[in-house]
Amino acid sequence: MKRLLVGAALGALLLPASLAFAHDGHEHECVDDACTVQALFQTAPAEGSSGFQGTEAPRYGTWGFDLNGRDTSVKPGENFFEYANGEALEELVIPSDRTSYGSFALLRELSDNRMKALVTGLAARNDLTPGSDEAKIADAYRAYMDEARIEQLDAQPLQPYLTAIRAADSHDKMAVYMGQTAGRFGASFFGTGITIDSKQPTRYVVSTGQSGIGLPNRDYYLDARYADKKEKYQAYVGRMLEMIGWENPAETAAQVVALESRIAEAHWTPIQNRNRDETYNEYTIQQLTQEAPGFAWQAYYDSAELGGVPRLIVRQDTAMPKIAAIYAETPVPLLQAWEAFHTADDMAPMLSKRFSDAQWEFRARDLSGQPEQRTRDKRAISFAENQLGESTGRLYVAEYFPAESKAKMEELVANLRTALSHRIDNLTWMGPETKAQAQDKLRKFTVKIGYPNKWRDYSGLEVRGDDLVGNAERKGLFEWEYDLARLNEPVDKDEWGMTPQTVNAYYNSANNEIVFPAAILQPPFFDPNGDAAVNYGGIGGVIGHEIGHGFDDQGSKSDGDGVLRNWWTAEDKSNFEGLTTRLGAQYDQYEPLPGFHVQGGLTMGENIGDAAGVAVGLEAYHLSLNGQPAPVLDGVTGDQRFFYGWAQVWQSKYREEALKQQVATDPHSPAEFRVIGPLRNSDAWYEAFGVTEGDKYFLPADQRVRIW
Repeated sequence: MKRLLVGAALGALLLPASLAFAHDGHEHECVDDACTVQALFQTAPAEGSSGFQGTEAPRYGTWGFDLNGRDTSVKPGENFFEYANGEALEELVIPSDRTSYGSFALLRELSDNRMKALVTGLAARNDLTPGSDEAKIADAYRAYMDEARIEQLDAQPLQPYLTAIRAADSHDKMAVYMGQTAGRFGASFFGTGITIDSKQPTRYVVSTGQSGIGLPNRDYYLDARYADKKEKYQAYVGRMLEMIGWENPAETAAQVVALESRIAEAHWTPIQNRNRDETYNEYTIQQLTQEAPGFAWQAYYDSAELGGVPRLIVRQDTAMPKIAAIYAETPVPLLQAWEAFHTADDMAPMLSKRFSDAQWEFRARDLSGQPEQRTRDKRAISFAENQLGESTGRLYVAEYFPAESKAKMEELVANLRTALSHRIDNLTWMGPETKAQAQDKLRKFTVKIGYPNKWRDYSGLEVRGDDLVGNAERKGLFEWEYDLARLNEPVDKDEWGMTPQTVNAYYNSANNEIVFPAAILQPPFFDPNGDAAVNYGGIGGVIGHEIGHGFDDQGSKSDGDGVLRNWWTAEDKSNFEGLTTRLGAQYDQYEPLPGFHVQGGLTMGENIGDAAGVAVGLEAYHLSLNGQPAPVLDGVTGDQRFFYGWAQVWQSKYREEALKQQVATDPHSPAEFRVIGPLRNSDAWYEAFGVTEGDKYFLPADQRVRIW
């Protein structure tokens, strides 16, 4: 049940590797104003507990930041992340069912707690109209919570899949089977989905790319630093094959991992996959058949109901022939075993405890260092949300999102756009022709705040209170059929790629839009009653970050109408690439764990977004003062409060294994360097905190990278 969702450049504020947008869209309780962030962390859960329990938004100090949460024994120029957050982080405990914790996670927990109150409230009622969205939400939750039935069924829901896999006894039949996994449980050597066409963003297109591996990315197969994870993966594959009754599970598991290692060698690197020019390759099915022989492409697309498409986009074009050749060389029994394992792995969270525990033990505990599994009720809430995301979001908005928050956000966004427009006008490295194009793009930005103007229609989705796996199957097919129906329709510009209860934000280049779900619009990001400087450092930095994605190294390849094309002069493009190269070299030096450096090339887009967020957010704050001096609060200047606001939203701790995985797979830098990286390139930060030569993160003025 894995779909490929690619095409447009998608920039998100915080997008873990495990999170994907639907339909190509691109992380407590406090009762009074005196409650501080330090107090929040002091009341955070002890190890072994399941996290923050409140449903009220947190408060941070008296004006938006808790000065007592700083560690003033650290000089700002030595480590501003520790200086601004150190005492608060000292008190912060990562709950045992999480791999990281901090400002994002606190709000995610808040959102989860609110959704739990809403969903369990529905599940407790017996007066819901059958077939209504509310009844479907309740039934989705009930089905997940019906442990007795799930245990009774055990592996039975898998049997029809395993029977079909065994019947696929030739290479051509296996290609057909892989095509049928679109919207269903299972996997394929190639991932196919329906996305917005980057060069014709008024229409949708079929997109196909590399797939076929079960570890986070190719590095986990090929890099010696992850050898222990590969070994544990092989043991997990064998365990799952044994549980489903597959012959010779241990020997077969070794063959499956060896097969995936060959596929991984053919895969493009994460940095290569970021290049939008290289990942847009137009093909017909016939051309793909000729250039990547060994795989029954026509049969594959036919079985996915895509056999008649006149054109498709192939992302990793040079990888396709290699993976197709590997497929052709692999004995059918091994292909069947590979498919059987991935199907069981895919379905495991909805099967009996022996399956769900086995999957959690490898994928969460061994890969990410999570000591304890999330409780079943938390997983049930997530499942119900996934079934009817926007319907649960509509309930969330009605209960928890005040109209005045949307109005104030609109004002903030307008100020950020004005600030960036001023900055574009004053850029010294960009000429007038490119500036005119950049200003045109900025004017054409669409802004979405809080929730969609129209909600998804789930009337065609059947949800039953006694059929967990069936609910997941029907949901997958419902979404696949939804995507198929869009192929000959114009792009729906009103659609959202996140639900309102999501603590995140994103930029979608094909729609040239920035999107801010309701759940992120609360402290520490946005406090309607807080200090303006802290708000501009928090949500203002987020807004600037998302706008900045439109002008990062990949988002800048699309124009104001979302068309993937070069709108730069050669000289300006060269100047821009020189700046990004220098920025990437800075991030390459950061080492969050010994031997694990940030990848400046992988994190480039997010790093540019962060730099833009700080630069544009600060200028917007200055503009908001209307020529008046910034007030001084508790001895803290306006600029200082702005930088505190930025640092505060990245208060986070990671488990070591999770941090290793982030460095390998995530386009976002670790939290510490999302604070340090952009600030050491900001002249105003040096002035605000007296950072001087000799401080660890001091950069001479001529070495600071100022892009937007």
